[in-house]
Amino acid sequence: MKILCLDDEELALRMLEMCVKKVKPDAEVLAFDDQDDLLEEAEKNGCDVAFLDIHMRGMTGVEVAKRLKQSNPKMNIIFVTGFSEYKADAMDMRASGYIMKPVTKEEVARELEDLRFPIIPKSNALLKVQCFGNFDVFEPNGTPVHFERSKSKEIFAYLVHRHGSSCSTREIAAALFEDEPYDQKQQSYMQTLISGMMKRLKKVGAEKAVNKSYNALSVNPAVLDCDYYRFAELDAGAVNAYANEYMSQYYWADFMFNDF
Repeated sequence: MKILCLDDEELALRMLEMCVKKVKPDAEVLAFDDQDDLLEEAEKNGCDVAFLDIHMRGMTGVEVAKRLKQSNPKMNIIFVTGFSEYKADAMDMRASGYIMKPVTKEEVARELEDLRFPIIPKSNALLKVQCFGNFDVFEPNGTPVHFERSKSKEIFAYLVHRHGSSCSTREIAAALFEDEPYDQKQQSYMQTLISGMMKRLKKVGAEKAVNKSYNALSVNPAVLDCDYYRFAELDAGAVNAYANEYMSQYYWADFMFNDF
């Protein structure tokens, strides 16, 4: 989790930073006393949560929040202020939370436990999935996941691309094999490929990454740390990482990404 703190009063900023670090010792916490510096960091490298003082010299916290929301609509904004009259403005921004000064560790913890857009820590993801460039799958520790058959890996790639939408076996076969007939032989081959995919996922403890029902499959996006999904949420880091290459080894992905 990456958390940014903003206040143009040095003592208030250090108190806020200290409280956040105590509540989230494993998070990356950066403190700023300048609005433009925080915006530059967020736009270049992204963030999950921003604690913003509302009443500042120059750009107000509400104005900063509007800029942040332009780059990532799902960024969690928590306003911090000593002036209760700003609460209506904060709520109009659909903020995740609102804290009155002086900030306490308990208030910070309460707001971080009830975020408007919950954050799935990367450490909790069952798999890391790379879609930009060539498609690849990794265990949480960075070890590549090796599928016995390349087409089993491609099926998983197609499911990742569909972002949780249910896909029939026939639909997947049409994408992978284009104009080949969906006859009994191909149906049998597809079942072999799907079985191989599921066995590999189970072996690395990630069988819950795919929801499987009769003749239909889908991924569970909530358990994947995926650059494509972060891109879809306008995460600045993922947006900057995209270099016009998406699942480069698969011909069907070239035109499908244009639909995104």
